Amino acid sequence: MSASTTPRFGLIVAIAALASAVAFLDGTIVNVALPAIGEELGGGLSTQQWTVDAYLLTLSSLILFAGSVSDAFGRVLVLRIGLIGFGIASIGVGLAPDPNVLIIARALQGAAGAFLVPSSLALITSLLNGPGQARAIGQWTAWTTAANLAGPLLGGLFVDLLSWRFAFLVQIIPIAITFVLLARLGHIDHRRDDAHLDLVSATLCTLGLGGVVFALIEQPNLGWGHPAIWMPLVAGIVMFAAFLLRQRTVRSPILPLDIFRVRNFWTGNLATLFIYAALTLNGFVVGVYLQQGAGLSATLAGLASLPVTVALIALSSVVGGWTNRFGPRLFLTVGPLVMAVGSLMLLAVREDFDYGTQVLPGLVVFGLGLGVTVSPLTSTILGAIGGERSGIASATNNAVSRIAGLVVIAILAVIIGGSLDLDGFHRAAWVTAVLMAAGAAVSFLGIRRPATREAQPA
Repeated sequence: MSASTTPRFGLIVAIAALASAVAFLDGTIVNVALPAIGEELGGGLSTQQWTVDAYLLTLSSLILFAGSVSDAFGRVLVLRIGLIGFGIASIGVGLAPDPNVLIIARALQGAAGAFLVPSSLALITSLLNGPGQARAIGQWTAWTTAANLAGPLLGGLFVDLLSWRFAFLVQIIPIAITFVLLARLGHIDHRRDDAHLDLVSATLCTLGLGGVVFALIEQPNLGWGHPAIWMPLVAGIVMFAAFLLRQRTVRSPILPLDIFRVRNFWTGNLATLFIYAALTLNGFVVGVYLQQGAGLSATLAGLASLPVTVALIALSSVVGGWTNRFGPRLFLTVGPLVMAVGSLMLLAVREDFDYGTQVLPGLVVFGLGLGVTVSPLTSTILGAIGGERSGIASATNNAVSRIAGLVVIAILAVIIGGSLDLDGFHRAAWVTAVLMAAGAAVSFLGIRRPATREAQPA
């Protein structure tokens, strides 16, 4: 019996997928709930941006620290910590009485989510190898990204049938299931005797990103010359620069800069930056515009993303096998270009809105491109850095993808021209296409087919 057909294989994939899906699902389920949240709690576009970015901010800034904790103290322990924290924060979001409490609880959710994603994927890379590992990563990619994309549909159902609050409270169910599966796994964590946690670096990274993001979001309201904008911006840049400098000298860096000397790793992460910025922008704009601009219900707006989800699930596992055969470069070039075409097809949306002719064709094409892209991108980056550093490699890639989303939402007002009307929707479609094309160009010029596994700097 092969490693990819044993019960242990299925259990490992189920745990990794469920733990990651909790964080990914919550990151996108909010998109379709934003209009309902705004209607009940108030706050306008700024509150909508902060509801998304508070989560992405703590997730992206702490995920590197969480990756080093995972490598140091074991995947299962860190998964349990993340699941408990996420469950408590989800209850806080679901019961939030005002925007301030909501945003704080979302930030706590992101912090807990940072401990889920790198540990769950590192569980696969540390317990499986060879073809079984590649297949497991393909399945993990399919299901977690499907959760990411199914979020708007589930959020829409809760908004229309119950309340937006249940979209967050329901997270308790997969968290409980994951705890049961972890108990069945019976895996004993391997901890490093020389483990050291760099809290200073974690603080510098968090405050650095926070200062920059705060300035980008609030700048349209106050202007660049306002002290409340330029002071946090400058302080954030200085602290993030100090974070990077510290990684060169500290004994146990949470971001080992030498891993960026591996060609497929740094190139793959650069492609990730462009591709996931485009994905986040597209998800936010489509989820909100279809309700506020086109007048669809939350459920119908969520259903709009279903073709993308179906295409992703159908293609990810198959493309994972093709990647081993043909190499990743082809898929990482063609996939983003196909998504760029799908995004440009959304320019067909007009005031006399029709989902079947103006939106559906573009989303189908977009989904096909996504299915071709995600699995090869993940396996290429993680395949470049393996062994004991799999946790930090996964964390780094996830941090890059979340930072990409963080920044693109922070500058959303600039992208859409101030309001998400039809013109703003079209502007976002153009920007999405340009970002996807940039990701394709980086992949074509930089990605190489590894002979086995990259382990040495290029």
